[in-house]
Amino acid sequence: MANSLGLVIGREYFERVKRKSFIISTILVPVLMIALMAAPALFMLLGKSEQKTVQVVDNTGALAARLSGNDEITFVPASLPVDSLRADEGNEAILVIGSGAIDDPTHGITLLSRGSVSMMTDAYITGQLRNAIEDARLESYNIPDIKKILADVQADVRMSTVRIDQEKDTETSSEFSYFLALAMDMMLYMFIIIYGQMVMTSIIEEKNNRVLEIVVSSVKPFQLMLGKITGVGLVAITQILIWALLIGTATAVATPFLTPETLGDDVPVEIAGAISQFTEPGFLISLLIYTLLFFIGGFLFYASIYAAIGSAVSNVQDASQLSSIATMPVIIGIIGSMAIMNDPGSTLAFWISVIPFTSPMAMMARLPYGVPGWEIALSLLILYVAFIFMIWLCGKIYRVGIFMYGKKPTLLEIVKWARYK
Repeated sequence: MANSLGLVIGREYFERVKRKSFIISTILVPVLMIALMAAPALFMLLGKSEQKTVQVVDNTGALAARLSGNDEITFVPASLPVDSLRADEGNEAILVIGSGAIDDPTHGITLLSRGSVSMMTDAYITGQLRNAIEDARLESYNIPDIKKILADVQADVRMSTVRIDQEKDTETSSEFSYFLALAMDMMLYMFIIIYGQMVMTSIIEEKNNRVLEIVVSSVKPFQLMLGKITGVGLVAITQILIWALLIGTATAVATPFLTPETLGDDVPVEIAGAISQFTEPGFLISLLIYTLLFFIGGFLFYASIYAAIGSAVSNVQDASQLSSIATMPVIIGIIGSMAIMNDPGSTLAFWISVIPFTSPMAMMARLPYGVPGWEIALSLLILYVAFIFMIWLCGKIYRVGIFMYGKKPTLLEIVKWARYK
């Protein structure tokens, strides 16, 4: 039995690892992830709007001079009436400020534009108007040096966050933890869907080619299903380990340059906390270990469902309809993870983390924030026990479904297959 299972695992693993698509994706995905993180800044840099001149018709007589432009917008007090400005097609935008704008800025302010106005432009002009109106209102109180008084009252608070419930006090960043949790959740979702469906389509292809009828003559159906799931799972783990090695190498190279001495004292506290957390070896090692454990458990749990679906149908079209059964709990887990990121220690977060259908995604979201060891152990125990039960249940469906051709089974029929002894 062990020899047959090993042959199936080896075949599934090496057949996929030797493909060019595996090598290309393993190299390109980290590059694409870096590009994805850099894309927003690049698009903002390349997508800057052209310089726009805004003619300001100020009926209050007190706001136009207070409007300050930037690299994209220039405010010019208008000397002509609105109708004359509108008639001149050279005027791109006209800001009309009503006479009662200082007392009631919700009425009487209109921006006339040739063409659409971007959200950034709209926000900037609105902000300038707000500042100008507040400035004019302050002056109306006739309090000497009121602007200086308000400037002195304002306080710039910098608060660092330090975890004291661990062996070593560690500075953390809630923003970094949030984005890291989100990235890990998306990665787990991607792997479960891609590699789970890879198991499903592999079974459908071999079933249609009648290869399975030959294979099951020497390998039991349960061994075949377990071997396929394990082989494909090892392919995914290989990719994760390669990516972890690349990230670890990049971190080791970057760490000497991410110190207070090299960055200076003016680094924002959020960035300082993120750097401290990301360059902590213990944090990275524990994160990698737990990621692997929950990925393996989550993949095995869902891949067994995909394998059962693949054995029950004869084509990919029918499988795509039934695969929603496996996909929906994953999506629910992602949605639940979004909710618990605001409070990773809540009761909701705990229960979502122990239910096997959602625990891999929920724990991926909670791990960057720090989770008590007993909760992680309980979640892993329930997840792997649930996997054993699921693979036993789906194995019963698999052993019947792989010999069924030409007819799409109903859910009732699949339930009957699971009840066969």
